[in-house]
Amino acid sequence: MARHQTKAQKETVERVMHEYKHGKLRIRGNGPKVQNPKQAIAIALHEAGASNQESPQANRENLRRTKARERRGKTAESRAEGKETSRNRARSGRTKAELYDEAKHRRIPGRSRKSKSELERILRH
Repeated sequence: MARHQTKAQKETVERVMHEYKHGKLRIRGNGPKVQNPKQAIAIALHEAGASNQESPQANRENLRRTKARERRGKTAESRAEGKETSRNRARSGRTKAELYDEAKHRRIPGRSRKSKSELERILRH
């Protein structure tokens, strides 16, 4: 008999499958795009902590880690759709990730060690 998924697990599976459907789901976050629907399902269940291949402790840890990443806006869907919390935006109206991408484009050295305010100051010039 299958175990019922919690609301959080269902939401995570739904988000991952949405990313897959729109071609945004990648292996290990930045690897190649997922092509196989069975692989997408396996990734969704893993991230949701609903896999029957892992221990209950590992499943709980996976769901906790995934939800934390979703809150930080680190999923492909949130980056693509521009979902951000007000805490992620400062006076410039851009996130640190956006500032970092621009610094990367401009090839600014030491960008990965700089804070958001430092990136804002450097990019203003």
